[in-house]
Amino acid sequence: MSLKLQTIICSTRPGRKGPSVAEWFSNHANEQGSFESELVDLADFNLPVFDEPNHPRMQKYEHAHTKAWSESVARADAYVFVIPEYNYCPPPSFVNALNYLYSEWNYKPCGFVSYGGVSGGLRSAQNAKQLVTTLKMMPMVEGVMVQMPWEHMDDAGKFQPAQPHSESATVMLEEMAKWAQALKAMR
Repeated sequence: MSLKLQTIICSTRPGRKGPSVAEWFSNHANEQGSFESELVDLADFNLPVFDEPNHPRMQKYEHAHTKAWSESVARADAYVFVIPEYNYCPPPSFVNALNYLYSEWNYKPCGFVSYGGVSGGLRSAQNAKQLVTTLKMMPMVEGVMVQMPWEHMDDAGKFQPAQPHSESATVMLEEMAKWAQALKAMR
């Protein structure tokens, strides 16, 4: 049985570049072969600012949007967050989505495909790594950094990776597969 990966589009704003970058990464992951990748868009869940009355650790969800989000996250063995940088930080939609759940994230590896201006979203990814560890996820040292993603889009808006993007993605996926297999025993 293959490992399940969710490639999660973390930006929810209109005009975002994340879906195109995430589609490329998810396809790359499926071709690489360590995972069966599912593309997940946070915008599809319409999560309001955290609104559950009970702590996520209890898993006593009252709202349909939380139950749907929980079911989605629980399906995966690993996650790749396709994450922009907003003011040196991850987008609020990412932080909010993480905070909705607890146990569903535990003992799973995660990686980051960051994008942005000249920094390529690296500050966002570094900040996000601190947060995921509190949910007992294992963030990968390896990552994919995309500087100026708008310069890598074709006329149809499809992301066209450069060689470093593809090579970084392969290395990160290989490492994530090792962690996903090892952490299965803890779950």
